Amino acid sequence: MSQTKVFASQADLEEKKITFSQISEHAWAYTAEGDPNTGIIIGDDAVLVADTQATPAMAADVVRRIREVTDKPIKYVVLTHYHAVRVLGASAYQPQEILASQDTYDLIVERGEADKASEIGRFPRLFQNVETVPAGMTWPTMTFSGKMTLWLGKLEVQLIQLGRGHTKGDTVVWLPGEKALLSGDLVEFDATPYAGDAYFQDWPKTLDNIAALEPKALVPGRGAALTTPEEVARGLAGTRSFIADVYESVQVGVKAGRDLNAVYQETYVKLKPKYSQWVIFDHCMPFDVSRAYDEASGHRDPRVWTAERDVEMWKALEG
Repeated sequence: MSQTKVFASQADLEEKKITFSQISEHAWAYTAEGDPNTGIIIGDDAVLVADTQATPAMAADVVRRIREVTDKPIKYVVLTHYHAVRVLGASAYQPQEILASQDTYDLIVERGEADKASEIGRFPRLFQNVETVPAGMTWPTMTFSGKMTLWLGKLEVQLIQLGRGHTKGDTVVWLPGEKALLSGDLVEFDATPYAGDAYFQDWPKTLDNIAALEPKALVPGRGAALTTPEEVARGLAGTRSFIADVYESVQVGVKAGRDLNAVYQETYVKLKPKYSQWVIFDHCMPFDVSRAYDEASGHRDPRVWTAERDVEMWKALEG
């Protein structure tokens, strides 16, 4: 902890190997060794894409992979939540509709511009050809609350809010007929959950709600596709364990009256042996502990991250 760390993921410049794999009859996973994933549903008459990649230039590779297996039109883009790294590539798909929960829409209104500037500063490698991102926000053209059912021909696709966790607007894409799930960042696998905009006390229950669906296959927000019930269970357990461990450690510090810096140092040391091998561990921990500290101190809703707040926090906690 004594050596100053490079801010967020600015030192992460290594290119990742892309994998495009089928996880069920109609579901596919676009993964990249811990970089943000994209989930794809290929229905009878159309394609649905969940989470877009960070820029249209990067999304073009997803489109290329889709076109290797189908020429059906990409009708729907689903935003599982509002984070820029998940939504700013949407224009590349030229979808008929961009779908999101009303909660996600409200978060874009409230903090979309700030989040866009914040994330571009944190993840330079993930925003390749950032100049291809259209000006302004990626706006949903259709919103829902709770649950929405789409039909891709005879294929039933459900968009469901199972509870707050990674954000208050989290949406999963569920294929009930084959028990395949696109989870967004509610579930990670061998990757550190980002919890800077999270609801720590709600997240474990939301994971229980995912488990209650009994998915046989799952595309997590980061990490390899999970293609058996046993792998899905490990993904859920790992995510739940990390969230619980962070919040438990922070709660202890807050109840003892320690300041954020002290709580961060203690929590980092506690969690490093168990989780530091996961991608973006050092990136996420200052943001995660800051949010957990706020929540444990009685701030129910996350504060807005700006590029300026990011840097101020990082200097305060990492030197």
